[in-house]
Amino acid sequence: MVSVKVLGTGCKKCQTLEAKVRDLVATNQIDATVEKVTDIQEMVKYGIMMTPGLIINEKVKSFGIIPKDDQIINWLMKN
Repeated sequence: MVSVKVLGTGCKKCQTLEAKVRDLVATNQIDATVEKVTDIQEMVKYGIMMTPGLIINEKVKSFGIIPKDDQIINWLMKN
């Protein structure tokens, strides 16, 4: 199972990334858990300075942007 965390305080970009990841996981039938992390201290642990952040299996994949769908799927499938 793939562990996915979307880091963000609730801004529009953070909400968009979370919705996109949840949709891609469901549409592509990927065995994954998606968690929304809003705690600033938790974000700092990952070294995220800009939101939204995307963490897959405890590895930072992106921050400050909303990656393209194919890139997110690629990350999810490799893990």
